[in-house]
Amino acid sequence: MDLTEKRVNSKYIFHGKIMTVRVDDALLPNGEPCIREVCEHPGGVGVLAIDENRIVTLVRQYRYPYAETTLEIPAGKLDRGPENTEEAGRRELSEETGLTAGQMISLGEIWPSPGFMDERLHLYCAKDLAQGECHPDDDEFVEIVRMPFEELCQRIASGEIHDAKTVAAVGKALIMGL
Repeated sequence: MDLTEKRVNSKYIFHGKIMTVRVDDALLPNGEPCIREVCEHPGGVGVLAIDENRIVTLVRQYRYPYAETTLEIPAGKLDRGPENTEEAGRRELSEETGLTAGQMISLGEIWPSPGFMDERLHLYCAKDLAQGECHPDDDEFVEIVRMPFEELCQRIASGEIHDAKTVAAVGKALIMGL
C-alpha cells in the first residue's frame, strides 16, 4: 500500500530566526485533499557527555514555551546550510559546558515531532572529556549540573526529566552499552 501524501501547493506564512512555517495543500493516498502545516527547522544536535567516572554533564535552563526550567543535555540548532553534525555537537558542548571531547560517538538521529516538523536532531555521546571555559551565546543562560549517569536514568524513569533529546540520548547510550 502506498501511504505517500503528495504536495500540491505551498504557502509560507512565517519566516523566523529558528524556523519557517508553511501551509501545504496536499492529497492523501486515496486522492482526497487535505491541509498540512509544516514547521521547517534547520535541525539540531545534542550531546550526552559522560566522564571516566560515569558522571554526566547537563545544563539547566529556562524553556520559554513551557514556562519551566529544564534539565537536559547540551544542545543547539545547526547553522542553515550544510553543517557537520559532529562539529556542531563539539561547538555546543564547548559553548554550554566548557567541555571538549576526545571522542564523539554517534547515537544516531531522532525526529522530535514528525507530525508537523521536519527537524532532525543528531545525538552524540562525548567521552574523554577535558574542562575548559564556557562561552554561551548572548541569549543563552545555563547552569551546569553534574550527576552520576544512574541518577540521570532514575530521574528520567520517575518522569522528572521530560526533554525528548535527553531521554532519547540516554536510551540509545544504554542500548549501545556506553
